[in-house]
This record gives sequence, structure tokens and C-alpha cells, in this order.
Amino acid sequence: MNTSSSPITWRFLLRVLLKTALLFVAINLLFATAVTPESYGRLTLYNRLWPGRDRLPYGENPAESYNLSLNNLPAMVASHRLAQPKADDEFRVLLLGDSAVWGWLLPNEDTLAGQLNAMNLQSADGRSLTFYNLGYPILSLSKDLLLLDEALAYQPDLIVWLVTLDSLAPAQQLNHPLLWHNAPRTRELIQTYQLPLDAADGRFVTPTFWQRTLVGQRQALANWLRLQQLGAAWQATRVDQFIPAEFTPRASDFEVDESWQGVDTAVPLTAADLAFPMLAAGVQMAGDVPVLIVNEPIFVSDGQNSDLRYNAWYPRWAYDQYRELLAETAVTHQWSYLDLWQLVPGDQFTDSPVHLTAVGNQLLANELAKRLIETGRLETGD
Repeated sequence: MNTSSSPITWRFLLRVLLKTALLFVAINLLFATAVTPESYGRLTLYNRLWPGRDRLPYGENPAESYNLSLNNLPAMVASHRLAQPKADDEFRVLLLGDSAVWGWLLPNEDTLAGQLNAMNLQSADGRSLTFYNLGYPILSLSKDLLLLDEALAYQPDLIVWLVTLDSLAPAQQLNHPLLWHNAPRTRELIQTYQLPLDAADGRFVTPTFWQRTLVGQRQALANWLRLQQLGAAWQATRVDQFIPAEFTPRASDFEVDESWQGVDTAVPLTAADLAFPMLAAGVQMAGDVPVLIVNEPIFVSDGQNSDLRYNAWYPRWAYDQYRELLAETAVTHQWSYLDLWQLVPGDQFTDSPVHLTAVGNQLLANELAKRLIETGRLETGD
């Protein structure tokens, strides 16, 4: 019996290569037509194999922070502890806002959510309060609105939305990669709530057919997979941010300058000059879930030219008018509103006019809990 194998011919190799190429094309065509970032983004090891993260993934150095930035909105929220099943005796509170809420330069236990959770608060009907940190860096109410749209599926009982002047600046509203890379959802929000935003903004990403294939999605898929892999290190260390030993503190002295958002000198502001429709959309979107809007604390300087500017971000003329307009708009729309702009002393800010120290966040957490208890929504735990 002849047991020798048949010789490999060029014709055989060509057939193999052709079949491989056809299979490769078929897989890419199938992926482009049947798989979306939203669909695979909801597949996660968090809250299953790994514990859910305390804050949304954000970072540029995974090796040091066991974290990374990605633009897959469902994957971001699926990795968060918010995505775990809601307990029967749980009262869920979402904290929305910017990097100050996210907790820049702070471990999770020192963030606003971390300090509020340590208080063991209870709702008026006896449920245990759990605060979820959905803050995310870069100032933009539209970004907050997009996150709220995803998070409402997880049954919140209260939403606390921390805002500041720059988060209401019109130029900031579409100035966020999360909005650009979730263009269909952002456009849907614009249409549904009649937001004064440009649905044809050139920064919106509309993938071509090729970019929707497996090859075209390789970077996004790699980020999604890397986020899953980092869960083991997150579980072991609970480190999700590189915090340097030293940083440049926020400025206290300023040049003679009253500019804000491209406006060089003091001008009258009206409600139309600020992004109040985003707040209105958030309250409407929340439906029966109460929303508390909080004007977050800012650094107030007493240094050089502090008679012109409160801090490096805000000239007095712009910020004072913003506070007045926000208070008036809250009354007009019957929003629950709390102004805490001067709550935290200046020495409890770190590298920006809104980033707080652990002590600053403790002051803010205490005041928020106090106000919520006064309104009858909460009571102290045992």
C-alpha cells in the first residue's frame, strides 16, 4: 500500500489561498452587516468575572492605571458597577458631571460618589442609597445627556447633575469625542429634544462600509478587548488612574484679562447664550426620575487681578451673569436646583478651578446629603 502523501502542487496552494480569501471577505461582510459597536460593546466580563468599575473608563496609560479611554458607549457603561442587577432594597443615585465628579487626581474612595457611599444614607422609605459615579472628563452638557440616555436603562431613582459655566458654553456642546463617535445617538437626541446643535457637524464620525468591517473595526475591537483584560488588574489593585506625586496647582494670579469663550470684554448675557436646552432635555428624558441640578463649587482667587477674574476659567462678569440666569431658568422650569459655588475654600482645589481634594469632596458630599435630607428624600443610616 502506498502511504506516501500527495505532493503539494501550485494548484492546491492557489485553491487554499482562494478559499481563505473568500472566507476572509465573507467574515468581513457579515461583520459589517450584522455586528455593531453597540452589540459587541454590551458583551462584558465586568460584573461577572470582574467586579464593575467605580467610574467610567478613562485614561491614556493602561500599564500604569489599568484603564483606558474608548468611545464605545455601551462598553463603557457595561464595565461600570451600575450595570450590576439592582437590589430590591437599593435606591440608585446617578452623579453626572465633568472630571471633578469623575475624580481627577483622586482614588475612588475620595471622589464625591465614594464619600457619599461611605455615609450609608437611606431613602425616606428605608432603601439603602448607592451613588454611581457617571462623571466623565471634558465639560459638555451634551456629553452628560448622552451618558444619561444610556444609564437610564439601569433604573435610577434620583439624578444629581453637577454643572458649571463652561459646561453650558455653546461651543462646548459638541466638543467631545464621545459625541463624535456615537453620531447616530447624538443626532437622535438632537432631533428628539429639538436641541440647538448642528446635526451635520463635520466632527461626527460616519463609518464607511469598509470601516464597519472586522478589519476596519480592529482598533475599536482591540480597545474593547483590552478593557476586558484590564479587569483582572483592576480587581487586584482597584487602581484606575495614575496619580502623580506632584502636579501644577491651579493659578491664583492673572493678567489683566476679562475674556471668556472668545469674548474679550464684558457683555450682557441672555439665556440664549447658554446651553439651557440641554438641561431641559435631561429633565424631560429622566421622566419620573427626579433630577437635582447643582452648580458645582469653583475656586475663587484672592490673588493678582482677582477683582477681574474668579479663576483662570471665569471672569467675574460672565460667571455672575451665569449664576443669575441659571437660578432664573430653574425657577421658570421648576427645576430642583442647588447653588454651591462658594462652598469649598480655595486651598481645597488641586490643578483646576473645579478639581477638588478629598477634603473638598467631603465638604460637598456633606452639603449634598444635608440638602437631600432637608427635602425629605433621604435620611441618615444607622
